[in-house]
Amino acid sequence: MAMMLRSLARPLERCLGLRAGGDGLMWHTDLKPHASGDYSIAVVQANKNLEDQSQVFTSPLGTYVGVYDGHGGPEASRFVNKHLFPFLHKQGGLSADVIKKAFNATEEEFLHLVKQSLPVRPQIASVGSCCLVGAISNDVLYVANLGDSRAVLGKRVSEDKKNKVVAERLSTDHNVGVEEVRKEVEALHPDDSHVVVYTRGVWRIKGIIQVSRSIGDVYLKKPDFYRDPIFQRFGNPVPLKRPVITAEPSILIRKLKPQDLFLIFASDGLWEQLSDETAVDIVFRNPRAGIAKRLVSAALREVAKKREMRYGDIKKIEKGIRRHFHDDITVIVIYLDQHRGSSHNIVKHNAMGCTTAPVDIYSYNADEGYEGDLLQTVS
Repeated sequence: MAMMLRSLARPLERCLGLRAGGDGLMWHTDLKPHASGDYSIAVVQANKNLEDQSQVFTSPLGTYVGVYDGHGGPEASRFVNKHLFPFLHKQGGLSADVIKKAFNATEEEFLHLVKQSLPVRPQIASVGSCCLVGAISNDVLYVANLGDSRAVLGKRVSEDKKNKVVAERLSTDHNVGVEEVRKEVEALHPDDSHVVVYTRGVWRIKGIIQVSRSIGDVYLKKPDFYRDPIFQRFGNPVPLKRPVITAEPSILIRKLKPQDLFLIFASDGLWEQLSDETAVDIVFRNPRAGIAKRLVSAALREVAKKREMRYGDIKKIEKGIRRHFHDDITVIVIYLDQHRGSSHNIVKHNAMGCTTAPVDIYSYNADEGYEGDLLQTVS
């Protein structure tokens, strides 16, 4: 009888885009161990096809975090999710040069895929992905990014004999909405007064895209695509003298300190709703278990507040339609306990594994038949 009721309920849940007791467009894992502490992940889907992809790889020797925010479609972010970490691990060791080589190899392989796919899927030339990677090894943190996903550190400071936690941004937002980035792009194209234009309420490169660095977006990097007859039949190709965006990552290297408490890696869907300081304060003041989900929920409450809606109403909005209210949101919180020297830390060093968010949250939550959707990734 219970099985019959569940089967009758599923069509209604799928229609509403939710599962009983929660948001059918959300997925999360409350808490898992890594070599230096614990981590938590949460993802909420807004697009018809989830364009955010993410993963955490843990071993006794290091912890690797990836957040990949796609645009124009899910193909590039899915490709990065499948290929970047293998490229990174194949080289052995960890350095700025190793990270740059992994980013470059991923970009080149995706370009190869685009060239192969162009005759049947010309639109893939306009698909891209932001790429944010964090790596911790031997108490050294590496943060590399393309685009406007963001890594933020929560660190303890002493003020008036009281402990306080402040936010420190560790990545650069490669978004021409930032004046410094806009000037950087304009300086590279002194002969093009329209390389960055203000349109539809924001600054965009060629009136199209806000991010200045990405994986993919081949049509904005390869001038020869403008002359390709196949691509010319798709949309409005952009005439280029030279690439207007790049795949060169910004890389920060930092020795972790005892006052460094946790890291937040998130796609811009979170940062559009919460400031760095607000996000850090939420993590600091709440229990660890489910902390990434708590941050996503806080962002959704902000969305509801801006729209003068109830939070529960946001959770009922269907995928695709929900994109008119907020973006896909991915959050990964990494706690840093490496300086505490407790027995708790010994257990952490035995942690090894990989957690990858579902390729599509709706398909994952809909019913037992989601595996077919999850296998449809870009190879």
